[in-house]
Amino acid sequence: PNGSLDCYLFRSSLCPSWHDRYGIMLGIARGLAYLHEGCRECIIHCDIKPENILLDKDLCPKIADFGMAKLVGRDFSRVLTTMRGTIGYLAPEWISGLPISTKADVYSFGMVIFELISGQRNTECYGTGHISDDDADAGQRPSMFFPVWAASRLAEGETAAVADPRLHGDVSEEELGRACRVACWCIQDQEEHRPTMPQVAQ
Repeated sequence: PNGSLDCYLFRSSLCPSWHDRYGIMLGIARGLAYLHEGCRECIIHCDIKPENILLDKDLCPKIADFGMAKLVGRDFSRVLTTMRGTIGYLAPEWISGLPISTKADVYSFGMVIFELISGQRNTECYGTGHISDDDADAGQRPSMFFPVWAASRLAEGETAAVADPRLHGDVSEEELGRACRVACWCIQDQEEHRPTMPQVAQ
């Protein structure tokens, strides 16, 4: 009834509350944990993004579009597949052509968390806080990839700065900090450094 997370978060005039966003994060994490470790066969979704998360009348997220999903037998932890998925959510191992594991979904989930936090696409640019002469000459605002910018704000103790400005500061600082740290943990370049989805939900 509430359409996709993509429409709800980016294309609606409504501004989802922090409480709703946090509930959506947790619901997606639990859904992925079930796919990865709760099913008889492990399922790697391969295309986790806001367009593939549907919201029911209570804003409970439902993971959808399993067209690219891969079944992985319990005897195997990885599956070799051709590059697929959506730019902006692809884990580095997709691009390097390595066999993928459930950690590819973990990476994509981390990118979705950043979008739920900021209310904007990860591919949009954010100020670095300083302007070089070249930037000033070109009349351009300095920019940085959002997860990098968010991690730097978190490291400097400015967690509230990463929240969607439409929330006007109406967030739980504890939950926001936790969500930022989990998102940073999920998007580590090395898949062995990423958590499992049950760890994320915990």
